[in-house]
Amino acid sequence: MTTYIALIRGINVGGKSHLPMKALVAMLEEVGCRQVKTYIQSGNAVFESEEKDVLKLSSQISCAIGQQYNFAPCVLILEIQEIQRAIAENPFPQASADPKAVHLGFLATPPEHPKLEKLEALRKDSEDFRLLDKVFYLYAPEGIGRSKLAAHTEKLLGVAMTSRNWQTVSAIWDIAQSLERSS
Repeated sequence: MTTYIALIRGINVGGKSHLPMKALVAMLEEVGCRQVKTYIQSGNAVFESEEKDVLKLSSQISCAIGQQYNFAPCVLILEIQEIQRAIAENPFPQASADPKAVHLGFLATPPEHPKLEKLEALRKDSEDFRLLDKVFYLYAPEGIGRSKLAAHTEKLLGVAMTSRNWQTVSAIWDIAQSLERSS
């Protein structure tokens, strides 16, 4: 069994695409996932699976949600090493003191032609960002709700992305480590 993290984009946000976590757990179990643990209501799950093909697993989860809830969200599957590396490579030490100001945008693939100069032009003086392989790190101490940089990142990177703040990433990592130790 391999430990995976599923980051499901856009569920239970702004009153749209409602998916109860108990239903998500049941769907994950239906597609063969075991030891399923969720974190908060925004589409974070940690589980074990015998499936080795993460794209197939992602598609199965998205289709299962689509069949029952009439929307098929983007489901990004990370292996435990990927989230561990994302945490280790965090370029913003501010995350410890202000965990809601640092956001990690997990990308489906490394961007081939990211428009970093356009992202830089949107950046407020208080903000900073780094793109490292398949993770877009954003330091936004004033929040991402009013950030033009945050609003345009996915489009300017040219790949599907789902973001989590440092607090959420840390909690997911703790759950994944706990699951690994119990296996």
